Amino acid sequence: MTSALERYRLDGRVALVTGGGGLLGRHFARTLAEAGAAVGVLDIRADAAARVAQEIEAQGGRALALVADITDPQQAHDAVHQLVRTFGRLDILVNSAALDPKVSAEGEVRTASAFEDFPLETWRQALDVNLTGTFLITQAAARVMREQNYGVIINLGSTYGLVGPDQRIYQKPGQPPQYKPVYYTVTKAAMLGFTRYLATYYAGTGIRVNTLVPGGVYNHQDPEFVAKYAQRTVMGRMAQAEEIAAALLFLASDASSYMTGAHLVVDGGWTAW
Repeated sequence: MTSALERYRLDGRVALVTGGGGLLGRHFARTLAEAGAAVGVLDIRADAAARVAQEIEAQGGRALALVADITDPQQAHDAVHQLVRTFGRLDILVNSAALDPKVSAEGEVRTASAFEDFPLETWRQALDVNLTGTFLITQAAARVMREQNYGVIINLGSTYGLVGPDQRIYQKPGQPPQYKPVYYTVTKAAMLGFTRYLATYYAGTGIRVNTLVPGGVYNHQDPEFVAKYAQRTVMGRMAQAEEIAAALLFLASDASSYMTGAHLVVDGGWTAW
């Protein structure tokens, strides 16, 4: 009988993390590698993917840097093919790549346009990356998993896919209004539907699909914003990236073997109020 701790091990398995050079993506890749998986670190930025892969290898893990624009069907297919050619299989897909406007250390929000003036080009770009890109890389990965009769797909959601943004926390006295943009809530809510569709579509195939729903992660944002965010959570603080990565390991491993079509919320109580 496998012990509870052993169920978290990923020895012999191969994972692919999209957006692997980002704040959460790099922590996801490192955590999966620490649990024993070989990891494909996929990012549109070659330097970011290479840096994370090198960090994993320096710690004795196995990693492969992959560069691709996942909105391009051929590039998505080629990235998966390269990973399988290198490590022989693909067991875990983490769909972490997404456009996500961040709050800077100066308190500014990228793409801060009001809804009425939101640029159509930006809307289309976000849908292309956050939804179509996830769709394409999942298609490519699922073909491999179907042949193996095994696979784990983890889609990254957000608390803002469950509830609307509290736009008050983005405002600063004496400055023009700033907003978390409409595309973020819309695309993250769509991840829940994508997960449920795939979970039921792959019923009986050995493929499990779940959504990880994190709250805000601390990344040296403007102190005023951090304080406002903390006041909105039950736990009184933002998350650390390692806390979200630990939840991802649960979903990626056999510790969650009786879960599919579900969403795991790790938000410090933001949605509990």
